[in-house]
Amino acid sequence: MQVRPRGLRTKATYQRTALGIVVTLAGLGALLALLLPFRAHLSIALPALLFVLPALAGVVIGGFVPGLVGALGGFVFYDLFFLPPYNKLTVRSPQNWVALVVYVLVVLVVSQVVAKLQSAREEAERRTGESERLYELSQALIGDLTLSQLLTHMVTTVQSVFAPRWTTLVLPDTDAADHGPATALRVAASAGEPLTEEDIASVTSGGGQARSLGWLDDASPRRVSVALVVNHRPVGMLVLQDVQLVEHDRSLLGTFANQAALAVDRAQLSEQALRARLLEEIDRWRRALMGAASHDLRTPLASIKTAVSSMRQVDAQLSPEDRAELLELIELQSDRLARLVTNLLDMTRLEAGSLELRPMTVGFTGLVDEALAQLGAIVGSGRVTVEAPADLPPLHLDPILMSQVLANLLENAERLSPHDSVIRVTARRAPGHPEVVEIAVADDGPGIARQDRESVFEMFSQNGGGGRAGLGLAIAKAFVEAHGGLIWIDSDMAHGARIVFTVPAEIRVAATV
Repeated sequence: MQVRPRGLRTKATYQRTALGIVVTLAGLGALLALLLPFRAHLSIALPALLFVLPALAGVVIGGFVPGLVGALGGFVFYDLFFLPPYNKLTVRSPQNWVALVVYVLVVLVVSQVVAKLQSAREEAERRTGESERLYELSQALIGDLTLSQLLTHMVTTVQSVFAPRWTTLVLPDTDAADHGPATALRVAASAGEPLTEEDIASVTSGGGQARSLGWLDDASPRRVSVALVVNHRPVGMLVLQDVQLVEHDRSLLGTFANQAALAVDRAQLSEQALRARLLEEIDRWRRALMGAASHDLRTPLASIKTAVSSMRQVDAQLSPEDRAELLELIELQSDRLARLVTNLLDMTRLEAGSLELRPMTVGFTGLVDEALAQLGAIVGSGRVTVEAPADLPPLHLDPILMSQVLANLLENAERLSPHDSVIRVTARRAPGHPEVVEIAVADDGPGIARQDRESVFEMFSQNGGGGRAGLGLAIAKAFVEAHGGLIWIDSDMAHGARIVFTVPAEIRVAATV
């Protein structure tokens, strides 16, 4: 429903008034043409009663003015054609004067009553429309719209209610304000006709000072601007061009401005709260990264330190076999440190949101070979068995990321299971989902407690999971979910641990003849 401000005489109002006058005069003419042939057989009161009808029709269409025209026209027609002497405005009988006066009074009174009822109905519709607009704004204010969407909705509503040439909402430009001492302004949303460069310059040239509701200087006599104020602090300005407002309309505009001020203030508070949450999350990530890195760094560094110290002892009598074993330990733990650096870099990419998938078609055994190549001497190839059905389809995934997932799982399994045990890597089609392949890594280690099977994949988990703390499983979970897959702990394992994750298979379309 479009609401027009009271006191604003629009083109449509004049058109309705003119139409009401035309209908009234046309109705009077039609009645005259219909009744005149039977004038001698009609009572004096009947034409007066019938001439009331065109006046009422004109009042309903165009207000009181057509009713006044109907009263004057009916008076003339009634006197000229239905009261003797005919075709003259003179009246002989006092009884006829009474009939004329009563006719005019009846038409005027009825027209006034109908006009007031019509005005009351229009006022009720206008107030209903205003209430609906305010309700919509309130709903939008508590909804999940972004600030730009909310401000656009606000100016569009103001434009539809007050019908200015254009409506714009101006906010402080914090980016521009950083380069100067004064607070710059920017147009945040507008509705109606497009703003020209002169319009934009005029509404943003206040040096950051929001004006109160009222008329501006003579240069813009038809512009109204109202400050958006929250707790005596201006947060913006609402500007309407080429509009005239009465007192009631100013109150309504002030209500809209209050709604806009609350929206802007809420958005600013939300941004501050989001910034605080981001800083808190960054600090949480930093602490978790430090904890996870220190957890993963402790064992390799201690091993390397011990091996180097043993080799540097002057009085140490090391056989070639012992020296070779210490060098192998140093190489192995150095590979672990390199893996840790890789995991840290991957976690940094995840935190920055710069993870990009480059899927391609690869075979399952090729993926396992790539993971083992990444691990080097950390996991001996003789400890890993690979099982997959002959009809296993090729995989469609990012081989770099998914080989990293397998490498992390294999490293965890090697570190926690007995050195003489076997690590089993298996693959199969997911039951009921031929386009998905399940890959599992099983070991004979201490297993994972039931209460830790969810938290073990979280980067913030500091212990539990049979010692599977650190970044490896968190990165594995992130990479698998980036492919649209799932990762979980098999709950049916009586001994050891079996970690299962899903990857997409290549979908082959059968050729048609």
